[in-house]
Amino acid sequence: MTDARPALPAVHKLLAEVEERGLTHDAPREVIVQAIRETIDIARSSDGATPDGGWAQAASRRIREKQKPSLVPVVNATGVILHTNLGRAPLPDVAREAIARTAGYATLEYDLATGERGSRQAHLRTLLREVTGAEDALVVTNAAAAMVLILNAVAAGGETIVSRGELVEIGGAFRIPDILEKSGSALIEVGTTNRTRLRDYVAALSPRTRCALKVHRSNFRLSGFVTEVEIPELVEAMEPRRVHVIHDIGSGLLLDLSSHGLTGEPLVQPSIEAGATVVFSGDKLLGGPQAGIIAGPAAVIAQAATNPFTRAMRPGKTVVAALEATLALYRDRPTAMAKIPTLAMATADPDTLRAQAAELAARIPGATTQPGTSSVGGGSFPDAVLPTTLVAVPAEHPETLLSALRAQEPAVVARAGEGRVLFDPRTLQAGDGDHLVRATAAARQMAGETG
Repeated sequence: MTDARPALPAVHKLLAEVEERGLTHDAPREVIVQAIRETIDIARSSDGATPDGGWAQAASRRIREKQKPSLVPVVNATGVILHTNLGRAPLPDVAREAIARTAGYATLEYDLATGERGSRQAHLRTLLREVTGAEDALVVTNAAAAMVLILNAVAAGGETIVSRGELVEIGGAFRIPDILEKSGSALIEVGTTNRTRLRDYVAALSPRTRCALKVHRSNFRLSGFVTEVEIPELVEAMEPRRVHVIHDIGSGLLLDLSSHGLTGEPLVQPSIEAGATVVFSGDKLLGGPQAGIIAGPAAVIAQAATNPFTRAMRPGKTVVAALEATLALYRDRPTAMAKIPTLAMATADPDTLRAQAAELAARIPGATTQPGTSSVGGGSFPDAVLPTTLVAVPAEHPETLLSALRAQEPAVVARAGEGRVLFDPRTLQAGDGDHLVRATAAARQMAGETG
């Protein structure tokens, strides 16, 4: 085969052709030139052959690719509700509207009544007090930041007691001992992996003890020969010694879901009622945007609020707007259950899911339905098995079809099993079904699959 690389077009000539043919997609000149250079470099790294459709079309495709945002919406057909890689909790409609409403100038830190500077925490403090029962609350960027902040505020320079069974690692190799080290508090381990008693905490007390930390094991369970100390008795033992009790509960569950078979996740309110300071996420079971929430005694929150870390970790206006709108839904349980997608998906009726799956399968040639299971995800309710009905699309090469589905706009993320691509209606949102039908037809054609 003849090497065509010596005949590669010059950048300036290809640039002139692209502009003359109107193939620039209104891109900045720097982007156009870079795309042309990359088009030529790709050909140079092979045999220099003319691309399909010609050089101008190849450059045009490259220009279009370079202008696409990397953060794009997807259709989640996996059945994993709090899919960490897909942004965890989908926001309620009111939260999305709040973000759009405050996208321009907004009263983030401005008091309209006085015309003076206000506090961004004021938009959330009253609602958090109302729905959690806490004396006060503070919001930062995420739950890990909240842990570093509260430990630094109340225990820096002192010691923090933690059960060995709760020295857990969360996603991204983020470990409790590392958090304590960065917070400036020394870790004092007590008990054993499976059994820690109140006397273990008491025996570890010293003049340098500032805090007793309990961590919910969100991603796994210990069962069998297990003993751990409950928050009320830990608070009762630590309070006379002026030792703070911090409870990292993780998911931010505000409503009891046991009537739907979902058990094992701690509620926020009981720990606050017992007198602990609670740290939890805004973007897991609470169902809002990514945020870290600290709620508890007013004196403790005041210490955290004046800590220098607070400014470094403060949430932006889009988070404040979305979280305020989400928290307001919790004023009425039926409203929260219906309008917060995380809660609605987790408690969806199996018969409704079966009907939705049947309706989708009827619109996709060759598709059938089959029983399956969904999961909550995000380290929440790890033992929960949620019955669902899957739409099963036969595929000679399921991974190829999955790749083609991800190439659609918006992309469809699904799963495969036993020679089929599987869609779970539990995690589909309004309008996703229509797109799923169209995307499947297009992806099948792209993958060379017949329906």
